[in-house]
Amino acid sequence: MDKKGSPDKVAEGRRKANSMIVPAPGSEDRSVNFKISEGNASSSETQPPRKQPQKLSRNSFPNGSTSSTTRSRRARSLYGVSPCCQFGPKGTILDNSSSFLTIPDPSSQKLKWVKAPLTVLVVKKMYDDSVLSAFKKLVSWLVEFKNMVVYIEKKYLDKNYLLSQDEEFVDHLKTKLQTFEEGKDDLTGKIDMIICLGGDGTLLYASNFFQTNVPPVMAFNMGSLGFLTPFPFDNFKEQVTNVLEGHADLTLRYRLKCVVCKSGSESHKVSHIKHINNSDSKQSYLVLNEVVVDRAQSPYLSNVDLFVEGKLVTSVQGDGLIISTPTGSTAYAVSAGASMVHPSVPAIILCPICPHSLSFRPVIVPAGVEIKIMVAENARSSVWLSFDGRNRQELMQGDCLRITTAQYPVPSICARDQIDDWFAGLAGCLHWNVRQQQKPLSSIPSTTSLDSVELSN
Repeated sequence: MDKKGSPDKVAEGRRKANSMIVPAPGSEDRSVNFKISEGNASSSETQPPRKQPQKLSRNSFPNGSTSSTTRSRRARSLYGVSPCCQFGPKGTILDNSSSFLTIPDPSSQKLKWVKAPLTVLVVKKMYDDSVLSAFKKLVSWLVEFKNMVVYIEKKYLDKNYLLSQDEEFVDHLKTKLQTFEEGKDDLTGKIDMIICLGGDGTLLYASNFFQTNVPPVMAFNMGSLGFLTPFPFDNFKEQVTNVLEGHADLTLRYRLKCVVCKSGSESHKVSHIKHINNSDSKQSYLVLNEVVVDRAQSPYLSNVDLFVEGKLVTSVQGDGLIISTPTGSTAYAVSAGASMVHPSVPAIILCPICPHSLSFRPVIVPAGVEIKIMVAENARSSVWLSFDGRNRQELMQGDCLRITTAQYPVPSICARDQIDDWFAGLAGCLHWNVRQQQKPLSSIPSTTSLDSVELSN
C-alpha cells in the first residue's frame, strides 16, 4: 500500500482535522472567518498503547501538502465529528486555504474583552411608555456606578418625546450622555457594547446601525415575543456586570449582504457580489432576518427568475419569495412553511410565499453562495423588495437583487448558552410541539408486550 495512504496516516489525518472547515461554494476568496476564544481539549479516557504515526505539521494535510490556514485544536464540539480531509489513499481537498469556509464551533464561542469596555449604546423600544422606567434605571446605573460613556439616539431627548418631560433625569444626565442621529452619524469603532430594551424588532433596529462589524449585543426582553431577547430585566445589574467581566457565551448570527443593481449600473456588471463593497453601492444592505420579494398591490402573480451561483434554478410564480438567514427562519419564513434552523448553522433559506405550485417546497442552500433575483422576461408586473421590513423599493425588469452571506455577523450574548436559549425560545415563544401527553395503559404491566395481550372489541 502507498505510504501516504496507510491506516496510521489516515487516522492521523482524522485527528489533525481539528477545525470544522468545509469548502466554500464557488469562488476562491469567499471565506467567512471568525476568531473565537477556545478551551483546552481534554479526555478522561485512557487510550491503549499504540504505534505512533509520523507527526504532521499543524498546517499540513495528511498527504503532506501544507496550508496557510491555521487549524487550531478544538475543545469538545457540539457539531460532533470533524470532517476528515483524506479521501482514500490519494484523494484530498484542493490545497487552497482561501477556498475554505470556517464554521465557528458553538462550544468555543465565548465573549472575551481585549480591553475593558468603556462605551455602551442603549436602544429602547419606540412608542412604548412602559420601557421608560427601565431605560432610566439602566442609563443612570451605567453612568453613575459603572462610569461608562452611554450613547443614545438624539430623538430620545426631543421635546415631543416623553423622556424629555422628566426634567430631573434630563438635567442630571444630559451633559453626560452622547447622542447620535441615524443616517447622519457613524458609530463604527465608537461602541464597545450594545444593550437593547424591547423585543426582537428592537434588536433588528440596533443591528442596522452597524453595516460592518457589530459590538456584542445584550438584549432584555421587554417586547411582545422576545425570541431574540433572552434576558429578563429584573436583575439587570448582576447580568450586565457578568457580561462586562467577560462571563458570557455568544451566538454569531449570520447576516445577508444584499445589493440592488439597477439596469446598466456598474454593480450590475461586476462578476460576483463579493467584489462589491458596501461603501461602493448606495443600495447595499446588511439584513439579520430576511429579504422579501413580493408582488405588492399588483393583481398578477410575481414572476421572478432565481439564480444560484449564476445558474438559473427555477422561476418563482406566486405571491413572492423569502430569502432568510437561520435567525430569520423563525420569523416570516416559518409562517410561510420553512424549516426552523439554528442560528449557528451556516445556511441561506429560500422559501416561496404562496407559490402557484403544489411541489415548490422551501430549500436550504450553503452559506456563501450568490443568489440573484431578476424579474422574468414574460412577467406581467414588477416586484417589490424589503430588507428586514425596511427600505422598501421596486425591482423593475432589467434590474437584479444579489445576495450572499455577509462577513459581519451579529454577536448576540446568550443568557445561558446557544442551545438552551434557542430551544427555550421555541418552547416559550412559539409553543413548539406543545401537546398533551398520551395516557398510559394502567391496566397492563409496563413489561408486558401488547402482542401477548388479547384485545377484545
